[in-house]
Amino acid sequence: MLPISRKRVFAAAATLAIGALALSACASQRGGDDNAEGPADVDGTFVFAASSDPASLDPAFAQDGETFRVSRQIFEGLVGTKPGTADPAPLLAESWETSDDALSYTFELKKDVTFQDGTPFNAEAVCYNFDRWYNWEGLAASEALGYYYNKLFKGYASSPDSAVYDSCAPDGDSSVTVTLKKPFAGFVAALSLPAFGMQSPKALADFKADEVGGTAEAPTLSEYATGHPVGTGPYKFDEWSRGEQVTLSSYADYWGDKGQIDKIIFRTIDDPTARRQALESGSIDGYDLVGPADTGALDDAGFTMVSRPPFTILYLAFNQAVKELQDPKVREALSYAVDKDALISQVLPEGTEKATQFMPPSVNGWNADVTTYDYDPEKAKALLAEAGYTEANPLKLTFNYPVNVSRPYMPDPEQIFTVLSSQLKAVGVEATPKSNEWGEYLDLITGGTDHGIHLLGWTGDYNDTDNFLGVFFGQKSAEWGFDNPQLFKDLTDARGIADLDEQTKLYSEINEEVAKFIPGVPLAHPAPTLAFDPRVESYPASPVNDEVFNQIVLTK
Repeated sequence: MLPISRKRVFAAAATLAIGALALSACASQRGGDDNAEGPADVDGTFVFAASSDPASLDPAFAQDGETFRVSRQIFEGLVGTKPGTADPAPLLAESWETSDDALSYTFELKKDVTFQDGTPFNAEAVCYNFDRWYNWEGLAASEALGYYYNKLFKGYASSPDSAVYDSCAPDGDSSVTVTLKKPFAGFVAALSLPAFGMQSPKALADFKADEVGGTAEAPTLSEYATGHPVGTGPYKFDEWSRGEQVTLSSYADYWGDKGQIDKIIFRTIDDPTARRQALESGSIDGYDLVGPADTGALDDAGFTMVSRPPFTILYLAFNQAVKELQDPKVREALSYAVDKDALISQVLPEGTEKATQFMPPSVNGWNADVTTYDYDPEKAKALLAEAGYTEANPLKLTFNYPVNVSRPYMPDPEQIFTVLSSQLKAVGVEATPKSNEWGEYLDLITGGTDHGIHLLGWTGDYNDTDNFLGVFFGQKSAEWGFDNPQLFKDLTDARGIADLDEQTKLYSEINEEVAKFIPGVPLAHPAPTLAFDPRVESYPASPVNDEVFNQIVLTK
């Protein structure tokens, strides 16, 4: 057998370094140009191993990555992302203008676009979608289903005082104005979320999309959400065999490039080892979240390895409900005790970036001059001594971490714990390990006070600082255990600033405020890795997973 030529592809955070893949600089990666096409005589069926079934085929009622991976092929929003970044870019809206008071946004829409049921995409369809979300009631309006609309737009027609959205008005077929009640500087960026993809008004009505039942813990989805999703994207829905696979096929009247792939099968394989074996056997073309231990072996075997641009944050959090962690000197000492470079080189994926603050460098407000606590074990020991902790009276803490789970920001929690606990031991800290299964762990960390220092992280949804700092430190929480009214106020004020430049300056200052307060140690921005059959020449890796398969380039 002839040896397979080795390929390894890495995507940097601000650029799409994906070999031969060429995309228009002013377009989102949905459209592109003919340069994205490879040889015509290729096998157009592409099998991707998903770690689970999608939760729903209606992205408006979803919040999970496997649902969004499928929905990104079927649906498109007014706004997409610039290739290889988390920044907003034109998609179904070719351009937009904002009013002086930052409450009205006028979108100029792409013309001659149709939904996959043949109905036109136009201004009325846009307003139908916005008004659909705003008029949800009952279970549909709960965080359990309408998660992202609930979080970002705050209220509905039944609760207008708290709502951010006000109205939507068509101006002909190809221009539409969306008006807000309150400034929301992240509005345009938020529209890149799959949850706000444009859906066919006819299909939504015909298949009773909003007729959901059950309870928040066990909702019953509509006929639309289980078998009739209709968008404007390059692929249309064919079939969902629960627990087995979702099948999509190319939409013949798609407005953009159709690409080389004319059939996608998302095959459900929940075990990481089984996914690797499926790739090695040739029964799938690729999968996501490759374990760090598997990356080198697959690379050596000739598989195409792609590191997604990091838009994650892994951190070591300090629960200040613990008396010892209320002392700033202790928190500072623990920060100096951590060797981030060693952690990254020993247990995190290739392409991981060291963190200096609780959000990636590509997010507005990242502060290049923020206060840092570079690895200095002697300084850590001195600070602990000043705080009253010596060899005879060591600092004793509980160290919580999850087991039997892999997250994009935390591929192997047990290995991360082992490295960090060893570093803490080297400066005289006695860390008592306490581990829990993932669900129990989240309940423990976010629902109560009985935890100490702990590992957790976040994968960003879109490029807005509130999606990181606001989530972590915008209000009192059980995870962090502190009450800092000034920080809470500063974050609330910053979210409401309409001018992006002014807001960015405030967030830069808040990053310094957080750094001096030391709620924890921002450790790293891991770069999740995907593995593909060697026939995959390039893959449109995105920090926010905005990866559409018509932009994959195949060699055979």
